[in-house]
Amino acid sequence: MPQLEIDGKTYEVDEDGFLQELDKWNRDFAQGYAAVEGIEGTLTEDHWKLIDYIRNYYTQFGIAPMIRKMCKDTGFNLKQIYELFPSGPAKGACKLAGLSKPTGCV
Repeated sequence: MPQLEIDGKTYEVDEDGFLQELDKWNRDFAQGYAAVEGIEGTLTEDHWKLIDYIRNYYTQFGIAPMIRKMCKDTGFNLKQIYELFPSGPAKGACKLAGLSKPTGCV
């Protein structure tokens, strides 16, 4: 299984780069992984708003939120989400939130 090293810590990821040990997620992981996902600099309050929303939704329902639900609940439109996470809500935002690869449409 592939591994990713961030700040001296090693994380197991799948072939697409999704974290496999969800309990090892922390904010340092997200910040360190942001550069890999094409996000420059420090994650902003808006990044954290989406990441926290995705993590809370996943904790509550056991799946990643659908994009419509994400937009409605956070107030971000799809364009804004892509500005925050250039690789998209599934590939980028869910990876930084420490979720496993979403199934279906996110």
